Formats: sequence, structure tokens, C-alpha cells
Amino acid sequence: NLVAASVATATALRHFRPLCPSCQVYRMDNEDDHSPSLCAMIESRRELRSIRSLTMPADRISDETIARYRNVVVATVYGGVMYQGYEPCFMRGVKPYTPGRHLVGRAKTLRFVPPRRDIQRETQALGADSPEYVAMGSCGPGDVMVMDAMGKSWASIGGDVKLLQLKLTGAAGLVTDGAIRDLDAVKEYGYGLFAGGRTGAVGIPDAWPLEPNATIQCGGAAVRPGDLIVGDDDGVVVVAAEIAETVIDWVEEHERAEEYIKALIEKENVSPGKYYNAENFERLAKKRPWESSS
Repeated sequence: NLVAASVATATALRHFRPLCPSCQVYRMDNEDDHSPSLCAMIESRRELRSIRSLTMPADRISDETIARYRNVVVATVYGGVMYQGYEPCFMRGVKPYTPGRHLVGRAKTLRFVPPRRDIQRETQALGADSPEYVAMGSCGPGDVMVMDAMGKSWASIGGDVKLLQLKLTGAAGLVTDGAIRDLDAVKEYGYGLFAGGRTGAVGIPDAWPLEPNATIQCGGAAVRPGDLIVGDDDGVVVVAAEIAETVIDWVEEHERAEEYIKALIEKENVSPGKYYNAENFERLAKKRPWESSS
């Protein structure tokens, strides 16, 4: 894969000429200096990325709150988010590819679009500042990279060479509704992987990276930079940053109540329906009998 990537890179570089003196990015082989409009577009993208890096709510969810989520399961977190009215929040068709891995972290995002020649030309010209590298480079230790591939579970969002960047930044995981190329090699990087599928093909003609750290969708759920991503073998749920603490309070109480109810059912050898109902949950929430029994 590394040899193939080196050949592909060398081939691609043959199509570039020296840097444009105005915007300082490479020119294609059929270009002289970039047009003023293209230079202006490149500069505006740089400014937008700078603004986003200052305004993304990456620290709105405290480390203490994140640590609490590491002790609970996705199914209950989904219930807590749904209880707050933030539905849909569960990613459809996004499957775990690192079984047994519990993923919790703040989201950084990348939006893909269908390929188009002008978009490809403009973003390729950015080189190391192209959208996918900006998005992955914005990840800090423990963050989760979420990529919106428009629900195209067959479309590659990257392979072992590109996705090495997430290992270098210390990201906790990658979540996408697209496909991961060179999956077995990427697994060796040590972070959690959740995806719509796996593939040996490249993204074209299905998907092209366009916009880093904007509001996206993934698996039918909206994701904003700074939201909390929680994944396990049951799938992935998105917790909006503004309700993260409220949800974990509910989740912890609900799991205590469920453990108490299961103990009663086993002790009395009765149908779960005797205790596992909304009325009983409401009663338990008020009396909190597990506190006195512990």
C-alpha cells in the first residue's frame, strides 16, 4: 500500500507546477498563475478554518463528564438522549469494526460531497491544507473524527496512508457512514473504528472531502463539532454538547434503577412486566431504594 501510494503521489505531482505567487499553493499543469477568484477562494477557506478553530465548542463538555460516559452503554445513552427530545441521534448502518472497543470523545467533523471537477481542483490545490487533512489535524488526544459520506456505505473516505494522521494526533476513533479502505492496516493504528463498510476502491466517483468542522450528518444523525460521540458493539449515538451533563445524570440513575429491577425480578421469579414499566420507574426515581440497600 505504501509503494502504491508513493507511485500515486509521484504521478499526481507531475501535474503540478510551482507555487502560485499570490496564494502560495501549487498550480496545475494547465494553469499559469491562479485566477484572482481562485486565490480569493483559497484565502477565504484559510480564514474560515481559522475562525472555526477559535469558535468550535471543543471544551464545552468537561473531561469529568466524558469519564462518566466511559462507564455506561450506548443503549442507555440513546434512551437518555431520546428522553431529552434529541431524536434522531443513533447512527443507522454504522457498524463497529474494532469489536469490544468502547469509544467516547468530542467530535471533530468532515463533510464529503459528490466529486465535481472544479471542487476537486480547488481542494487538491490546497495540498496539506486540503479539507481532510485540516479536519484530521484538528483532532486532539481523545477526540473522535466523524466523516459524513452521505450515507454511501461503499464509498471510501480514506485508507491506511491518509488515516495514519489520526494515529499521530492521538484521536480516540473514526466514525463514518462511508467505507474504510485498507481496513486491516488501519485497525493496527489502535483507535476505534465504526463505519458503513469496508472497501478496496477509492472515493471517486462517489465521494470527495469538502468541508472540515461544520455541522454534518452521519448515519442519519446530526453532528456538530464538540458534540459527544459514544460507541460500542451496539453502534454509535450522538449526544449534543448542551445536554451532555443532563443526559449522563439520567443515564446513571436509569442504570441503577434497571439493576435494582432485575434483582427484584430474579428474587421473586416473576414476569419482568411486574416491575419493568414507566410507572415503576417513576416511583423508583422518587424513592431511590438502591441508596438505602447499598
